[in-house]
Amino acid sequence: MLAKMWKKILMLILIIACLFNVITKLVKNLSLDDKLLSSAQYITEQQRLEEQNDVMK
Repeated sequence: MLAKMWKKILMLILIIACLFNVITKLVKNLSLDDKLLSSAQYITEQQRLEEQNDVMK
C-alpha cells in the first residue's frame, strides 16, 4: 500500500518536472527568436543608412 502511494507521488513529481523543463525551453526559444528578429532589423536599418550615406556623397 505504502509503496504504491510513493510510486504515484514520485510519478507526479516526475511529470511536473518534465512539464517544467519543456515550458522553460519553449520560453527560452521564443525570446531567442525575438533577439534574432531584432538583430536582423538592426542590420537592415544599418545597411539602409549606409546606402543613403553613399548616395549623398
